[in-house]
Amino acid sequence: MTQNQRFEIPQELRQLAEENVERARKLYLQFMDGVAQTMAVWSPPPSDLVAPGFNQVRERAVKFAKENADAAFTLASEVAQAKDLQELLSLQTRYVQSQMRWYADQTQEFGELLAKALGKMQEARRADMRSAGTEVPESKLQKGPSKSG
Repeated sequence: MTQNQRFEIPQELRQLAEENVERARKLYLQFMDGVAQTMAVWSPPPSDLVAPGFNQVRERAVKFAKENADAAFTLASEVAQAKDLQELLSLQTRYVQSQMRWYADQTQEFGELLAKALGKMQEARRADMRSAGTEVPESKLQKGPSKSG
């Protein structure tokens, strides 16, 4: 093969790959539907057992997982239709670059949600302590238990 010739992926192989991606996507969606149905059956714990704000963290984590799976299936579908190795490598490079940006954004958002949830948890803890008649110094709430020794 000379340098001017490109290796092309046969149409039959691309079609087979696309069919397999679609089967995998359908199985994934069935699995996620089953998970959603199972989660709907479980009753949520009383609100005083779940730290305030952590439901939002959990919901956002599930949304991130779905978005990441959708992006992976989109890539798989595009890869299955790639006509040559150069197109395949270009698709993979674009995907990795976009996912790195997306993961950075997700990490930042997730960190902000966790910080808010922890802040709400501290507020709830202070309120519980006040209602019980005990006060905890602010420094203990922010830093946690001190080391003695």
